[in-house]
Amino acid sequence: MLGVHFAITPGQERALLEAADSGDNDAVAGLIEDIEESWDDDQLKVDTDKAWDAIHRCLTDGTLDPDGGEYPLSHAVLGGRHLHDDYYAVYVKAAEVRDLAPALHDIDRERLRRRFEAIDDPDYRGTLDDDDFGYTWTNFVDVRAFYDRAAEGGLAVLFTAA
Repeated sequence: MLGVHFAITPGQERALLEAADSGDNDAVAGLIEDIEESWDDDQLKVDTDKAWDAIHRCLTDGTLDPDGGEYPLSHAVLGGRHLHDDYYAVYVKAAEVRDLAPALHDIDRERLRRRFEAIDDPDYRGTLDDDDFGYTWTNFVDVRAFYDRAAEGGLAVLFTAA
């Protein structure tokens, strides 16, 4: 599963929430597809490839449990509101983005490394070696900068992985 974070506009946010509130998975999927296909601002998007998995684990309790870990770090990847039943489409409110952005700066390379080395889940598909950590760290730094930009813009975030 490849992960992508988008800082969405208020119009996109309203449309997604309306579709999710109505329980219309097809409408949510269509809106997400429109967002993905029409995206043209690389400053308000970050691709995390497969690193999103390790990033979430490192910022929470070591699992992929969306409820694992503590707020606000738990909301960096999977801890927001899930909008679709069949794949990850996770919404983080603009207010939560404002809480999360500075909290991500409390995570330095050494702290992320300790949390990475503590991953003990047979379902983790990474190699848990130096290369895997380097890949995770590089993507984490990109996610942290992305959340800074989203917070500065007062924008909500949508994370997708399919």
